[in-house]
Amino acid sequence: MFHYKEAYCNPLTALIGYNAPVVFVFFGEWVMTSNTWHYENFEYTGSAIGFRIVKKLDEVQSPFQKIEIYETTDFGNLMLIDGAMMVSTRENFFYHEMMSHAAIYTHAKPKNIVIIGGGDCGTLRECLKHAEVDSVVQCDIDEQVTRMAEKYFPELCESNNDPRATVMFDDGIAYMQNAEPDSIDIIIVDSTDPVGPAEGLFNQEFYENCFKALRKDGLLVQQSESPLALMHLIQEMCGAMTDAGFKNFRTLPFPQPCYPTGYWSCTIASKSSMDLAQFRFDDAANKSFETEYYNAGVHQGALAQPEFIKRALKQS
Repeated sequence: MFHYKEAYCNPLTALIGYNAPVVFVFFGEWVMTSNTWHYENFEYTGSAIGFRIVKKLDEVQSPFQKIEIYETTDFGNLMLIDGAMMVSTRENFFYHEMMSHAAIYTHAKPKNIVIIGGGDCGTLRECLKHAEVDSVVQCDIDEQVTRMAEKYFPELCESNNDPRATVMFDDGIAYMQNAEPDSIDIIIVDSTDPVGPAEGLFNQEFYENCFKALRKDGLLVQQSESPLALMHLIQEMCGAMTDAGFKNFRTLPFPQPCYPTGYWSCTIASKSSMDLAQFRFDDAANKSFETEYYNAGVHQGALAQPEFIKRALKQS
């Protein structure tokens, strides 16, 4: 028989994120504890995502943005940038693996990769799992993001000292402006939302600089927000990429629980005409490293776009 201790959950306080008692069951007994819920409300989707917080671990105001770290009860540590959820310990693998492995296995012989953004270093770690990759440059404008990741997400930074890695803190827009033409195999734009420091990473001028820096068979990968909520942004992005010279596009959706709608995407663009629905399936199926989400079947499944994405984007 359960033993009931006094417990309640005020739906109003739960809704707005104030302290509210929470009930757990341990070996048949109700136990009450008190935690704070943090919610991020998305006005443009009419929805919100929340996590139960144990405590705030750290906060820093960089020259570019405010970075906060929280400890959660179920999702490990949680990083916020300017109030927006960026990464949690428990579920960051969806994003980092799809942003890296899908493009790497789409390219025939990826040797040189540049990551614009990616300050938490998770995408860098995934890229360096590929033995055939000779070098990965990560260029993020805000050093404080990486310093916070090193402290609170050390597992994401475990490859930062790989001899093939260059971790630099500079303006990614300027980096691509000054990049040597025809020198890069894959460019991964691992950015925040297209506001603030990342706003200049979603326009034709930036894509033109990427196009110039890529080799003939090069690929550009851009985090492309939620297809469910921001399809117009993906359409505008692909239009700007087309105007910059890119030939083919493929948007791959994947789950991402801490982002708006929990449904996210990356878009791959090719410098030359090629079928982006094809990838090195056998290599992906026989990869020599561990992942949490990505495998050949997941990649193949992401290429089978839902009907609403196919209608909106008409990609080939």
